[in-house]
Amino acid sequence: METTDPRWNDESRTASSGNVFADVGFKEAEAEVMLMRIKVLAETSQRLKATGWTQAVAAKNLGLTQPRVSRLMKGKVEDFSLDMLMTLAGKLGLKPQVNFAG
Repeated sequence: METTDPRWNDESRTASSGNVFADVGFKEAEAEVMLMRIKVLAETSQRLKATGWTQAVAAKNLGLTQPRVSRLMKGKVEDFSLDMLMTLAGKLGLKPQVNFAG
């Protein structure tokens, strides 16, 4: 008697669209915004870590509360709009851009 679910042995692959959110079923427009938010959050968080600031100093310099800086550093993307992330990126000296491909 096999105790392992046969689906675990399925080696078939599905090619990615390049957007994990689209791949798991989000509508195209929503998936694109979610992907942009993740990208901006990742770059912003990396830049923030590179400053060497404490969360308290970062909060003061970015105009946030310390708990909000903590959520940013933990990657809590659901707590930040794309607009807010772009603003924070700019405050950290990044120059985020939106490119349109058609």
